[in-house]
Amino acid sequence: MEVDSRSMRRFGNQRHTRTNTLLPLHAASHHHVPNNTISCWYCDYKISTFNKPLFHFGRRYARFLKVWFSVGVGFALSALLGVTLILLWELAKAFHLSGGGNKLGNLRNALLFGLPSLPSGSSLSLADAGYICISTIISVVVHEFGHAVAATSEGIQIEYVAIFIAVLFPGALVAFNDELLQTVPHWTSLSVYSAGIWHNAVCCAACGLTLFLLPMFLFPLYSSGHSPMVLDVPPTSPLSGFLAPGDVIVSVDNVPIRNAQEWLEVNTLTYNIKLHNVNISGHTGDAGVINRMKGYCVSSFMMEEGKITGLPENQYACPSELTAFVKVLCSNNVTLNDDKRKIDPSNRRSTIYCLNAKDVVRLDKCGDDWGLATTNGSCTCTRDEFCLAPVQEPGTVWVEITYSSTSPECSLHERKRLPASETSGLKETNCGGTFIFVGDAISMAHSIQLTSYQPRWGLKLAAYFPNLLENILVWTFHVSLALVFLNTLPVYFLDGESILDATLAHFTSLSARKRKTVLRLCLISGFLTSVIAFFQELL
Repeated sequence: MEVDSRSMRRFGNQRHTRTNTLLPLHAASHHHVPNNTISCWYCDYKISTFNKPLFHFGRRYARFLKVWFSVGVGFALSALLGVTLILLWELAKAFHLSGGGNKLGNLRNALLFGLPSLPSGSSLSLADAGYICISTIISVVVHEFGHAVAATSEGIQIEYVAIFIAVLFPGALVAFNDELLQTVPHWTSLSVYSAGIWHNAVCCAACGLTLFLLPMFLFPLYSSGHSPMVLDVPPTSPLSGFLAPGDVIVSVDNVPIRNAQEWLEVNTLTYNIKLHNVNISGHTGDAGVINRMKGYCVSSFMMEEGKITGLPENQYACPSELTAFVKVLCSNNVTLNDDKRKIDPSNRRSTIYCLNAKDVVRLDKCGDDWGLATTNGSCTCTRDEFCLAPVQEPGTVWVEITYSSTSPECSLHERKRLPASETSGLKETNCGGTFIFVGDAISMAHSIQLTSYQPRWGLKLAAYFPNLLENILVWTFHVSLALVFLNTLPVYFLDGESILDATLAHFTSLSARKRKTVLRLCLISGFLTSVIAFFQELL
């Protein structure tokens, strides 16, 4: 996206208007309705309806607005300095003059490419595209409103407001009166050019504060902080047939889930921890990988019924409706160092137990790998029981999900649920239950739509409003943040060029010719460094 609010450009010591701009120049007075521009690479729609209201608003609150936009100048200069340092860091990395720096790299991604990250293998949905369009419109309006009000507070007339598409990139601009622009001090022009990114920064702060206070704002109509509610389960989700809209996620591996964000965080952390435990279990090269300390107390009678012995190494043959389990060594059965607890190699390689996961999930748990915390737990099974752990494929984890239903009919009608390809085992009552997911927990967590708010009066459509509002606020925050740092980059055709030029004019005593040379060098360097940073991000 390109946002340029400088149809009438900066001026030098001789007070002349420069015309090396990306967009067409119009010197019409503010009483004349400008014509729209259409070409093969650029088209716009100009609006002059807001000229008088914006001018009256700016002049009426001029004293306050001048102070407000003076603060914006300080923010813009700080942002310009910060982005310049990040670009220099990227240049140093490109020439191998500095080390990696993951923290600074993450900060750069958040600032220069500040959009929400998607899980691996995921793509933008149609709903996400809609949120992007809405948040972009809000962010651009806020940006251009800042330029317009900053100009009118200084008595500068607005020629028009234009919405444009340059090549394939949409944007907007505010054109100012050329004659008045040539008479204002450099500080005034600096405050006008800085107003757009200042307003976007304020928009980010407002979105963040609203998100933080949203539970309080919605408290009269919605409850929150208990458990997230399912809004949608697409047919492609591995949880399709196990969860339905209106169900409430209670826990994951005995960890209580209080909101939609915790659902994502707990599944991601659980996946990483469990996969790490599998990888360090000391059985590299095996076809079947097992979670070392996450088990169930299975009776010796049930074990004998499902026992299969004499299998070749690394083979776990069970019927499709059954799951392979093996014994685990526990701290109450054998003395081992915590860092050396492993699944018994002899059991694992010679004997497995093919059991119905639906029956096993009803049993007591054993081991210390349940939940996110790793404690010095042990197999707390009775004398006639043994702790068995499920065999897992590489890259998958065994996750227990507990849910409940808020449907009024849950106590009268038991819902029929279909099995999913990566999900097996179900312990269910009329109003909820527990089921087992075996697979990629991160992709699974992102495959359903949840909300942290539950309507107090049970209206189905009302359940979608908080989620809609949250998504608009989140996307507006990120798009505004992206606009802040995009327009702070010291490159051609963006606000960073105007801010840098006005800064050099106000804070230095360079002649117009020297200032033009310095500006050109800075812009070329900024452009090349930005290109390097962009391609480094792609690679």
